[in-house]
Amino acid sequence: MKYKEIETPEALKQLLHNYDIIEYIAFQNLDFSGLEELLKGKTFKNCLFLGCKLPEVLFHSLENCFIFPRLDLPYNSYVNRLYTPEDLYKGYVIGQPESFLQTFDQIVYRHFLKTGKYAKDIKETLARSLHDHAITDALDDFIENYEEKKIVAFMGGHALSRKDKSYTKIALLSKILTEKGYLMTSGGGPGAMEATHLGAWFAGKNDEELIDAIRFIGHAPTFKHPQWLDLAMQLRQKYPVSKYNSLAIPTWLYGHEPTAVFATHIAKYFANSIREDKLLTIAKGGIIFAPGNAGTIQEIFQEATQDHYLSLGYASPMIFLDKYYWTVEKPVYPCLKKMLEEQKYQNLILSIHDDPDEILKEILTFTKA
Repeated sequence: MKYKEIETPEALKQLLHNYDIIEYIAFQNLDFSGLEELLKGKTFKNCLFLGCKLPEVLFHSLENCFIFPRLDLPYNSYVNRLYTPEDLYKGYVIGQPESFLQTFDQIVYRHFLKTGKYAKDIKETLARSLHDHAITDALDDFIENYEEKKIVAFMGGHALSRKDKSYTKIALLSKILTEKGYLMTSGGGPGAMEATHLGAWFAGKNDEELIDAIRFIGHAPTFKHPQWLDLAMQLRQKYPVSKYNSLAIPTWLYGHEPTAVFATHIAKYFANSIREDKLLTIAKGGIIFAPGNAGTIQEIFQEATQDHYLSLGYASPMIFLDKYYWTVEKPVYPCLKKMLEEQKYQNLILSIHDDPDEILKEILTFTKA
C-alpha cells in the first residue's frame, strides 16, 4: 500500500474533516496540538508520524502506527519541503558580513564539524540519514512539476570569478533556458554554480539588468572576498522577487562555501555522495560542464558512466563550455571523445563550444528528440 504524504497544516485539517478512519498516511513535521476537537472519534491505522508534535489524546487512537520523534539537534531530520535562502541565511544582516556565522546554515555546519564529517555517533548518523531521506522526498515532489528533459544542470568550479567571461555566459544562458521553461540546477555553491542561479533569478528581466548585476557583485569576485555574500544579499534586496524557479543541490561537506543566494529551492544534504548522484540523475535534459577542477572532473566521469550504461534509460547531452580549457588546460574532452570513437565508452552525446548559442541549440534539439 502506497503512503500518501501530509505535509501542511491545511492538508491535515482537511483530512481530519473528511475521514474518521485514517490509513496509510505519512505525516511529516506537523503539530497536532490544538486539534483535539477534530481528533475526537478518529482512528489512525498503519500511519507514520515523522517528527510530529502529538497530543496525549492521539495515542489512544493509533493502530499499528509508527512514531519517529524529533531529535534534539540544531537541524530538523524531518523537513517536509526544500530549503530556501531565507531558511539557510536566517540571522544574516545586510551590511554585517560577519553575521554569516550566526545563520542557521553555519550553525548546522559547525555542528557537522563538531560531530565529525563522517560521524560515528549512532544518534547523529541516524539523524543525518533521516534528514537526507526527507530532502530527497521533498526534491522528488518538487521536480514532478517539470518534464524530465527540461531539467538541465550546470557543473563547474566554485572558484570561477564573477568577472570571468564564462560566468557571464553561464548566467545569460541560464536566463534564456529558464525563460523557455527549463529548470536550471547546480551544485549550489559559488562560481559557475552561482551564475546558474543568478541567470535564472533574472529570467523575465532584460539582459542589461543582468549584466549590471554581474558588474555590481563583481566587486567581490570570488567567495573568499569578505563582501562576496553581502553584495549578493544587497542585489537580492534590489531585485527581491523572481517568478521563476531554480534548484540548488549543495552539501554541508563543503559548508565553508556559502550556498547559492539566488536559488529559489535548495536541497541541501549531509552526504555528498547522495547529493552528487541526485544532481546527475535528475538532469535528464543535459549537463553543461563549465571550467572546474577535481570536483567537476569527478562529475564528468560519473555522468559518462551513467550514460554508458544507460542507467536512466537513455543518455543525456554532455556539453563542455570553453574549448581551450577542456582540450588544453584540462584535456578531458579529447580523452572522452577518443574512448567514444574506440567504443571504450558507448552512448555518450558529446559536444564542446565557446558560443552559448550553440549550447542552447544542443539543449533545445535534445528536448524535441
